[in-house]
Amino acid sequence: MNLFDTILERIDRFTERSTRTVAKTSGRRSFLARAGGMMLGGAMLPLLPFDRTFGQAMAATPTDGDALVCEYWRYCALDGNLCSACGGSITQCPPGSEASKVSWVGTCRNPNDGKDYLVAYNDCCGKPICANSPSCLRSEGERPGYRMGLHNDINWCMANASKGYHCTVAILVGLAE
Repeated sequence: MNLFDTILERIDRFTERSTRTVAKTSGRRSFLARAGGMMLGGAMLPLLPFDRTFGQAMAATPTDGDALVCEYWRYCALDGNLCSACGGSITQCPPGSEASKVSWVGTCRNPNDGKDYLVAYNDCCGKPICANSPSCLRSEGERPGYRMGLHNDINWCMANASKGYHCTVAILVGLAE
């Protein structure tokens, strides 16, 4: 018997012992349970929120009070297209679209009075993405993605019947305390 046959025999014995050990410690049911869990997890993967940043850089710091530009103070945590440039307003979705059922919240400082305000950002859903509007990516105070209510890189239209993203509005909720 040569060296090559000896090595193959050892590999064969090791594989047989390992396979028998696994067969003794786990059964078909546990294998089926794990395989079913992996299949169910794989089926749920498309339901997860997805990233809308498209690799864009953060917008510049606010310098203008105009609600048609990304630097407007209310847009400090906005990620998306401005509804005010798409036929809507700062607080209302354009005709033919509806506000998302869920939103994210940011705290923005008004430079005119120096106070911090809570701002709710709602995506407007049901129409194709608004190409007439600048795409804003303002992430001041953004939290990691596992804190869903504080994260703006998600298509929040996923809760609506019509999941197509159109633009985003910024609604003042009140003073931050």
